[in-house]
Amino acid sequence: MVSKEMYELGAKRSVIRDLFEYGKQKAAIVGKENIFDFSIGNPTVPAPECVKESIIKLLKTKKSDEIHGYTSAQGDFEVRKNIADYMNGKFNCQLKAENFYMTCGAAASLSITLKALTVSSEDEFIIIAPYFPEYRVFIKNAGAKVIAVPADPEDFQIQVNLLEKAIDFHTRGIIINSPNNPSGVVYSEKTLRSLAGLLKRKSKEYKKALYLISDEPYREIVYDGIQVPYIPDYYENTIICYSYSKSLSLPGERIGYILIPSFVENARDVYTAVCGAGRSLGYVCAPSLFQRVIMQCLGKTSDIALYDSNRKLLYDGLNKMGYRCVRPDGAFYLFVRSLEENAVDFSENAKKFNLLIVPSDDFGCPGYVRISYCVDPEMIKRSFYAFQKLKDLYQSG
Repeated sequence: MVSKEMYELGAKRSVIRDLFEYGKQKAAIVGKENIFDFSIGNPTVPAPECVKESIIKLLKTKKSDEIHGYTSAQGDFEVRKNIADYMNGKFNCQLKAENFYMTCGAAASLSITLKALTVSSEDEFIIIAPYFPEYRVFIKNAGAKVIAVPADPEDFQIQVNLLEKAIDFHTRGIIINSPNNPSGVVYSEKTLRSLAGLLKRKSKEYKKALYLISDEPYREIVYDGIQVPYIPDYYENTIICYSYSKSLSLPGERIGYILIPSFVENARDVYTAVCGAGRSLGYVCAPSLFQRVIMQCLGKTSDIALYDSNRKLLYDGLNKMGYRCVRPDGAFYLFVRSLEENAVDFSENAKKFNLLIVPSDDFGCPGYVRISYCVDPEMIKRSFYAFQKLKDLYQSG
């Protein structure tokens, strides 16, 4: 006997992973150059030189147990202090090492945070559609309930009026993701001020803290001079879940953190619960070597210019063909209106031309597909023929 719930999760991959695996199998048949795989957000831009340089330096100058041995369960103190100092300089805040808990990437950060905040099976966490599909998995695994609220279909900002209707006594927190996966939208300062005002009012009404969980793996990947606001400046009860997977092109190394500012209500209790949740889930001591690597790369990013170039190439190319696209402010995804109501069927039809694009149903926003453009620009250029054939298929029908 095994857990039925866990069996079902294991038996059915996410739609993103399913397409990714399909692409690898099809490439073995028709050739990789003939597959246009826009399925997964796997950075193709190399990690900045500081990553390689710091690894070499650490291997040459540090003892094995210093770089491969256990750190403190919540992460190496020096690493956490350096992150705090960097954040203080960048955002003019007052953080200390004790505000950070090092994790195996954003998935671990979110899973730990949700587990730490869930008190009973009646607790609810609100997510804004479109959202990263695994949010549902993480929330349910914490023992809480999922409530989804749609974003504005015009600009994909948060519809604060609808969010207000969704908040009730059982609400424990709201997860936001900006820049957003899959839309690429950055929530505006106006949106954040309205959101903060709502949460303050509701916290007062229900006489308890409503936590805002900000999932920020794409924080540095923004375009056109856009700045991603530091969310705790707008709402004090904010917990940040961060990953270096995208900014440093290190998705396979699984390194990130949870930030709990000192002014969060019951901050020390929340931090202690985070430590307990990390222990409960088996997420203690994030990879030791890469804790020290990221300490040497604070403020550095991969070459975002290539993503920007791909963004413009794909957005302009598909617009000229007549596709309706949401213009992305950040991340590396293009959200495109399906040419039929059923985006799953649209995605299946795209396979006829070896186009792998993710239907948006699992993102909680039917009728769209997500196209990941952290890919070789030459593949984008080759794919335009397939996108045109796909469009022709619908026009001829």
